Amino acid sequence: MEDRFKYSCLDFFMTLFGVVSFFFDLGADIWTAVEFYLEGHYHWLGVQLSLFFLSSVLVHIFSWIWFSNDTLEPGFKSETRTEGWMVKYGFVFHIFQLGLPLRYMVAIELGRMALKGGQSGHAIYRTCDLSMLRLFETFSESTPQLTLMVYIVIQNNKAEIFLCVKIALCLFAITGSVVDYHRSLRSFLPGKSKLGCSSSVVYFLWNLLLISPRVGAVALFTSVLPPYIALHFLLLWAALLLWAWAQHTDFMDSGPGEWLYRAMVALIWYFSWFNVAEGKTMGRSLIYHIFMAVDSSILLGTWYWYRDPLVTDQYVLPLLPALLASYLLGLLLKTIYYKLFHPKIWQPLPDTEESNLQMRCLPISESSDSLDIHADFRSGPTVYPSSVVVNKRMRTLANNFYSSASTPRNLTLNEIEMDSLV
Repeated sequence: MEDRFKYSCLDFFMTLFGVVSFFFDLGADIWTAVEFYLEGHYHWLGVQLSLFFLSSVLVHIFSWIWFSNDTLEPGFKSETRTEGWMVKYGFVFHIFQLGLPLRYMVAIELGRMALKGGQSGHAIYRTCDLSMLRLFETFSESTPQLTLMVYIVIQNNKAEIFLCVKIALCLFAITGSVVDYHRSLRSFLPGKSKLGCSSSVVYFLWNLLLISPRVGAVALFTSVLPPYIALHFLLLWAALLLWAWAQHTDFMDSGPGEWLYRAMVALIWYFSWFNVAEGKTMGRSLIYHIFMAVDSSILLGTWYWYRDPLVTDQYVLPLLPALLASYLLGLLLKTIYYKLFHPKIWQPLPDTEESNLQMRCLPISESSDSLDIHADFRSGPTVYPSSVVVNKRMRTLANNFYSSASTPRNLTLNEIEMDSLV
């Protein structure tokens, strides 16, 4: 049976990719800020810096909550010197917005240890956290900044070099985070259900094709009515926040933390669909896409009504059909993904009190290399390994994402066997 949570060279490469993306994006932020300052565009500078700092604060709040909760787990032990620093001075590092770079350092150190024959569990655990933090950073910073840069290009009717570089790096960040997030979700599939790279490619493409027209619609609307985009965002974000609450999300360990997560989900929903609840999601997804299609159409209609024909007539005819085609193609690829690549049968990872004791509160320092879970139609007690580490946060998201697949009938917890330990 295939290893389920085995750390691979590709995992290490994706971590390095995240580090490179992080520092390139930081460099582009500094370059863009300097250009705005030198050109006297202080309002754009203010918006860009606000997006950067607000995103950083949000991501570091999540990072600190998760890391501090992990250190309270029974038997927790830091595995590297850098992780030891985080245990001692983690709060200070996160206050100064250094938590994410240190997490990358820890992930690289643990990845090197795993590739040299060490245990994989701890490396996978930290990599899953990084995957989620990168996704949050993407939709709280990269995607809004991409919208800002596209708006500036439309407003100026020209694309300067630094704007093109920033747009490219935002797309680069979105690419990396979406693919890495999907790979982390796939790690929770049984070995026989694991999918090839083609599933990640299709997953990325339909997300990109749906995000792009949304970004375009918001940027075009902002180009004609800049003061009203903030009102539009706040009203829509509040409605999406209530919808997240209505779905009874259960991701964080505390009530305030859960509301913070719902606020992040509402922010992600402003640009893209994100599944937050178990069960059949077709209805929720259909409602979301219809609602966002109507909202984007209103934004585009408003732009078309208030636009300057002398400036926009040269690109309006190809632009609107292109945005529509992108959205429809994205929906088509999403349908293809769920028809061809989504697992047909999914046994949710156990989330009972007993399984949480075994899978959620295990000593991280005693992590195992791999774990495989499969449905076995047999009777008898299940023997749980005492040293398995599963990232409960990514497990929750995996259960939400794959719960749209059918589940085997009449399965109980005792019919989920964990017997592939290395």
